Parts: sequence; structure tokens; C-alpha cells
Amino acid sequence: MGVDAAITLGLIVLALILFATEFFSVDLVAMLIMVGLVLTGVITPQQGVAGFSNNATITVAFMFVLSAALLKTGALQALAHRLSKIFRKNYNRGIVMMMVLIAAISALINNTPVVAVFIPVVIQISYASGQPPAKMLIPLSYASIMGGMCTLIGTSTNILVSGIAEKSGLGGFSMFLLTPVGIVLFLAGILYMYFLGIRLLPRQDKIAEVAERFGLHDYLTEIELLDGTELDGVKIMDSSLVKELEMDIIELIRRGDRFTLPPGDFILQAGDVLKIRCNVDKVKALKERVKIVDDARLRVGGNSLGEKNTALVELVVMTGSSFENQNMRSLDFRRKYRGIPLAIRHRDEVLHEHLYSVPLRAGDIILAEVKSHYVKELKRQQSDRNAPFVLLSEEALTDFNMRQFLLVAGVMLLLILLATMEVLPIMMGAISGVLALVLFGHLSMKEVYQAINWKIIFLLAGSLSLGEAMKNSGLDLMIADSLIGRLGAWGPVAILSGLYLLTSLLTEVMSNNATAALLAPIAIATAAHLELSPTPFLVAVTLAASCSFMTPIGYQTNTMVYSAGNYRFSDFFKVGAMLNLLFWLIATFLIPMLYGF
Repeated sequence: MGVDAAITLGLIVLALILFATEFFSVDLVAMLIMVGLVLTGVITPQQGVAGFSNNATITVAFMFVLSAALLKTGALQALAHRLSKIFRKNYNRGIVMMMVLIAAISALINNTPVVAVFIPVVIQISYASGQPPAKMLIPLSYASIMGGMCTLIGTSTNILVSGIAEKSGLGGFSMFLLTPVGIVLFLAGILYMYFLGIRLLPRQDKIAEVAERFGLHDYLTEIELLDGTELDGVKIMDSSLVKELEMDIIELIRRGDRFTLPPGDFILQAGDVLKIRCNVDKVKALKERVKIVDDARLRVGGNSLGEKNTALVELVVMTGSSFENQNMRSLDFRRKYRGIPLAIRHRDEVLHEHLYSVPLRAGDIILAEVKSHYVKELKRQQSDRNAPFVLLSEEALTDFNMRQFLLVAGVMLLLILLATMEVLPIMMGAISGVLALVLFGHLSMKEVYQAINWKIIFLLAGSLSLGEAMKNSGLDLMIADSLIGRLGAWGPVAILSGLYLLTSLLTEVMSNNATAALLAPIAIATAAHLELSPTPFLVAVTLAASCSFMTPIGYQTNTMVYSAGNYRFSDFFKVGAMLNLLFWLIATFLIPMLYGF
């Protein structure tokens, strides 16, 4: 082994340790390795920074922007609202429908923002269905991973390996090269989760812990049923407020008469005013329902919830402030603070006053809806020395915009069509699509910069230098020779299977992109040594690098639900180990059959 090969191997081992221990962030590790390779002379400075101009890196950056553009239309939030109804009727059917929906979306846009959007939705669904969030969040992450494997643009890993192949003179992947095997693996994954996986998920009810983690505090608010409401003549226990949104009706006012804790068979009427105990997510879900369900005629805290481009904010009343012993009406809250109060987190007893008449005390939290652009002004006001409140949280509310959705969907479908027909390279298609959305006014350049996940970009750029170093030092050929020497007697299928297994195990302890960047050159060298087509070997590495099911650190979406679902590390191993094994066996026999040697 030469000096350069030894240095490269040493830095790879160091990278594996740092990736697994997470002592430094993965992007920092990738950049440190790149600098180390340049300083030791294994690669040139030009080769070190070439990853930033690589087609794969640029494509991934602009695909992040297209994903953000789709999220901005509110389409996913609208889909999530529809999905919640299925869960309430049948949990198992809901799991399947959710996984199919998430996989389909993740096949077309980056799966990380998809999971970010659906985590709070799934937690809210768990309340309505009586299931703990831990029974739903791992399937959410797994579905996004499996969907991302089905197309070239589904995940950055696919684009990365395609870029490595293209740089090696082999030609990049076509848009649907991975689709046949990806769909089979997805169907196998769905069946596994339906019949076995969901039974291995933790059973303990951790809803209270998750609610505390996400700050789902109880508020008291008022809902007025307007004429023509769908709730007129419906029993409380059968109403959407109770069955779908799990709201707690603690008082009902009808023509001046008060009914405290009305029973479930109490029949609602138009004109009723309901005192409700709920949390922020339920108010948000109610707003989405009002906007999505045409016949929902409700008024919350005197607000019809029809405003667009708004945000929910929580304001804490400060001790000795001008808010103390005042109410919303005397404060002229709507005019002075440009906000519509929706609810108040107040004392435990039932509030008999109207929302606008409740005297405020220090420590009370006001939940209000304000125009998005005014949040900045509220932040400025809270920085004043005598500020009457502190902004506890803010959450933008995305309204579904059909016109913008059709625009973004049209751009993305055109991109896929042109790339499939090989009229336009995927990189240029992604750039052109983003520019089109900017010119049409759907995105600003500031939003373009903010949408890009720079951590992934730096990780990709740094990881690509590893492949260059392996090629320069001859380490890729040495590892390929070792792999062939150990498995060659059993034929190319065994070698492909071993390569898949090695990739799958490595991606559980380090980044999927780093694993792909490390092993794709080995796959190419192995195919060249055997004088076989590199396609099946590259497909094996690409799929295995994404199939991270056993640990919460191998794939970003697993890490996201690991925290949100309050899981233990062992929960992922218990559910994911057999799924990894199943995918390995299927890929071993299916990839050679579909792609040939």
C-alpha cells in the first residue's frame, strides 16, 4: 500500500469514527477530511473544491428550493387534513395510506421537509385516534426513505451517485432508472410494516411527554356556531369538534343560559357559544378545517379565521406591565397590536367572562393571529425596556393556494418530463425551474437562499473529495480487489450482495451521502475489474445508502422523528433490523434480474 493510499484509508477511518460519534457535525467532518486530503497532497486544491461545482451538488441545492416552493403552496397541509379522517376510522388503513402518500410525495421532492411538515400533523392525529405518536412517526420516516429511492430526484443520495457515475465517464442515471426496484422494495416495506413492523413499535403512551416537548399548552377560547353551520342539530359527541379535533367543551351558552360541562348527547344549535379548552395545534387544525371544509361556519374569539398570510403567536403577560388587570377590549388589542386574540391560557377555573372581557394577569399567555409581516414589529416591541409582553413562540400559517400549486406542480412536471426525455439535464432543469418560479413571483431570491440546506451541500462537496482521493491513490482498486478476492468464487451476484450489505451497515453509523460518496467509486472499480456493467453495482450502493432503518443517526428523517416521538435507540433496531435484512435479500436477487451484468 502506497503512502497516499495509507493516508486516504486513515482519513476514511477517522471520518467513520467522527460520523458515528457525532463529535462534530457531519458537514464539518466532510470539510475537514477534504482539507486534510489537500494538505497531505493526496488531491490538488482544485480537486478538493471541485465538489462545489459538481452537477450533483448544484442539482441537490436547487431541488431543495423546488421542495420549498411546493411547501409554500400549502398543498401538503391540505393533504394532511384529509389524511387525519382516515386514521380516525381505521388505524391500520391510516398507516398504509399515510405511507403511500408520504412515499409518493418523497419520490418527487426532498423527503426532509416533507417529514418536517407531517410530524406535528401526525402527533395531532395521534390524539384523535387514541394512538401514541410513537406508533406513527417511525412509519412516517421509513415511508419517506422508501419513496425517495424510487426516482432520481427523490433524495440527494441518488443524485450524488448519478453525479459520480457521470464524472467517471459512465453517464448519469435516468429519471426512473431506480423506479422498478424502488417500487418493489416499497411494496415489501409496506407489507412488512402492516403485518409486523407496527406491532414492534413501542406501545407505551407517551402523548403527555410529547405534548410537553412541543409546548402544547391548554388554552381557553370561545367558538360561536353561525347560521348554516354543519354542526347545527348534531350531538356534541358526534361533532367534528370532539370526534376530529378532540376539543374539550367545558361550557355552552345559549340565549343567555349557561350549561357547564354539557353531556355528550347535548344537541348543538346555530347561535350557541362554546367555551373550549384546547391547545395551539388544535386551534391551528380548526383554522385549516375552516379554510378547507366549505360548510364550516364558525367564529373563534370573534374571528372568522378567514385571514390569509398570518401567523399564530403566543404572548406572555409580564409582571407589572400595562396588560395587567386590563382586558382585550380596554387594551384595544386588535388595533394597537394588529392581532386577533383567539384564546387565553388562564386560571384553571371556567371563565364565565367573554374572551374580550377577561382581566389579564401576569403569566397569562395570549394566543393571537397576526399578519405575518407584523411579527417583526412585535419582536421589536418586546425588546423595549417596558414591554408589556414577551413573544413566547410564533408559527406561520400556510394557506392552500391552488394557483400557486398548479404553477409549481407544472414546473416540476415539466422538469421531470424534460429530464426523462433527455431533452434537458436534470441540473439545468432544476435551475431553470427555480428561476421560472422567481420570475413568476412565487419565490423571492431571499427565499431561494433560505431554502437551501447548506449543511447537506457542504457535506456533499466535502464527501466527493474522498472519491477523488481513492481514485488518485488507487485505494478504490485495492478495496475492489479485496472484495472480489473474498466473494469472487461465488460469482458477481455474491459480490453485489456483499457491496449492498457493506453500504447498508456503514450508512447506519455515518451519513447516507458520505457512505454513497465513499462506496460508489469502489462499485465502479469492482465492475471494471470484473469487466461487467457498473449499473447494477451503482444501483446497489445507491439503494443501500438510503436504506437506513436500524438507527436514528443514519438518515436525517430518522433523527427528526427520534426526538419528536421520544423513542429509544433500541426502538429503531427492533423495527428496522428485519426490514434491512428483507431489503438486502430482495435487492440481491432483484437488481441482477432487472439491470443485468
